[in-house]
Amino acid sequence: MEIKALKKKFVEIYGGTEADLRVFASPGRVNLIGEHTDYNGGFVFPAALTMTSTVIARPRKDRQIGLAATDLDCRIKASLDELEKYKSLKWGNYQLGVADELQKAGYPIVGCDMLFHDTVPLGSGLSSSAAIEVVTALTLVTLGNEAKGLTQEVNMIDMALIGQRAENRYVGVNCGIMDQFASAMGKKNHAIFLDCKDLSYQLIPLNLNGYKIVIMNTNKKRSLADSKYNERREECEKGLGILKKVLPDVSWLGEISYAAFKQHEHLIEDEVVKKRVEHVISEDDRVLRSVEALKNDDIHAFGRLMIASHHSLRDLYEVSGKELDTLVEEALKIDGIVGARMTGAGFGGCAVSIVKAEAVEALIAQVGQNYLKRIGYEASFYVSEIGDGGKEIK
Repeated sequence: MEIKALKKKFVEIYGGTEADLRVFASPGRVNLIGEHTDYNGGFVFPAALTMTSTVIARPRKDRQIGLAATDLDCRIKASLDELEKYKSLKWGNYQLGVADELQKAGYPIVGCDMLFHDTVPLGSGLSSSAAIEVVTALTLVTLGNEAKGLTQEVNMIDMALIGQRAENRYVGVNCGIMDQFASAMGKKNHAIFLDCKDLSYQLIPLNLNGYKIVIMNTNKKRSLADSKYNERREECEKGLGILKKVLPDVSWLGEISYAAFKQHEHLIEDEVVKKRVEHVISEDDRVLRSVEALKNDDIHAFGRLMIASHHSLRDLYEVSGKELDTLVEEALKIDGIVGARMTGAGFGGCAVSIVKAEAVEALIAQVGQNYLKRIGYEASFYVSEIGDGGKEIK
């Protein structure tokens, strides 16, 4: 839906006129490489997409927040003074969790009505939740600052951190910072090389030069809350605890080199925990090599690292599955493919591929046909552009 149509829909739901409506948007993200490293203090390499969560908003004169969405019939009204009551909502808990964290952090937020329009596919692993969190935070802080006569610019890194805390504390998903950071801080035609230990980052130009990013959606729905996500995190923490006995200055798996891991891996007697740790540490190394490859415009070296990442996620971290493996296997058969891998938390969701522009149609047709034959239902495909992070649309 275009902005004009969204404003009309807002007025249908909430009344009033279009004159005082504001528009904000924040994107989903694709992680090009560096999976399950963020909550281990490692490196990630995401990019913001042009698929977004868009909000039409208008301040209210009371302490109520109204929530609606273009693809849902439910309407929610919640009091800013009783936000703890709404944690069990099936839809709206991400937004109200952000409001709760903003208030706890001392932001002067005000009541408002919001209409959400999401083009990030839900449950796809492209961070629809982070897009919702970041755009909600940006909207509430902007409107709250203006109501109080404050003129400072919204700190988007802070908005990312608020979104993460909302997901951790209010929704109950123990996610890392990558998704919200990419949604808040993305830049058109750049990927973000992010060190999750201290949030230092570099914007790395993505010179695709005749190649396209194609995202392949398994259409197998998955939710972080009921996947094995928290279990994997616990396994990593167990492995870190063992390695700290010989590496006492280390606080994160992301601080351990692959050479140091190989030297001490015998201390981890649980083979499953050892595999989890090896994935994280080797994946960090792949991110570093990927950044160098792209700085040198070596897209083929980057593609090889993507493939190695998928194999590690499949065999060591065990977060892939037949649907994701099928998409990657079939994509790698296409002439013109550079690399492919699952992206996101896994257990469904999406894979990402880089392919020559002239081979995109063949990839979509052949992978789609073979996926349907092997899995029994259709995959979806998005030829993606790399876009900007969260902002107000004037």
